[in-house]
Amino acid sequence: MMMHRRLFQLFWGLGLYGFSMALMLRANLGLDPWDVLHQGMAPRLALSFGMTVNLVGAVVLLLWWPLRQRPGIGTVANIVMIGTAVDLSLMLLPMPEGLAMRAAWLGAGIVLNGIAGGAYIGAGLGPGPRDGLMTGVCRRTGLPVKWVRTGIELAVLAIGWLLGGTVGAGTVLYAMSIGWIVHHALPWFRIDAPERVALA
Repeated sequence: MMMHRRLFQLFWGLGLYGFSMALMLRANLGLDPWDVLHQGMAPRLALSFGMTVNLVGAVVLLLWWPLRQRPGIGTVANIVMIGTAVDLSLMLLPMPEGLAMRAAWLGAGIVLNGIAGGAYIGAGLGPGPRDGLMTGVCRRTGLPVKWVRTGIELAVLAIGWLLGGTVGAGTVLYAMSIGWIVHHALPWFRIDAPERVALA
């Protein structure tokens, strides 16, 4: 029963995570660093946004090999589900009209993103590929998480911006609030598991 609960929480958490990303995309007020990268890469790869998310996740997972990280069920599900959920959500969500509505969608997207992150992390079935990259680099280099995470996020943000990804007020708001939201959401969803990771 415990595994069933973990799997259920993992899957709805990943689905909600993808939906929250679609809300932020439709708001068009700025994305989180990884999604700036995904948005910048998608046209150049001739892929949808969601399929670009999945592809980048798979590529990042390959970087685990020299870091001796071990993927879990949640890692693989993360790569397959989030991007797919984004694309399906974008097919259903209309474009919001007016700045007030766009701001509301952005706010909802950030809050739901944090809740979804707490849910899939709390399931304890393995970190997402981006999470594992961060923790693996920390373990191999001995550098603190705050510096490794900041360095990775700034790097992908810069590359994504140069490729044409959307950077704006939403980018700053996400950076300032997502850690706080996940911090408070995680205790509600944490299921006893051997591995705990922070959202990347």
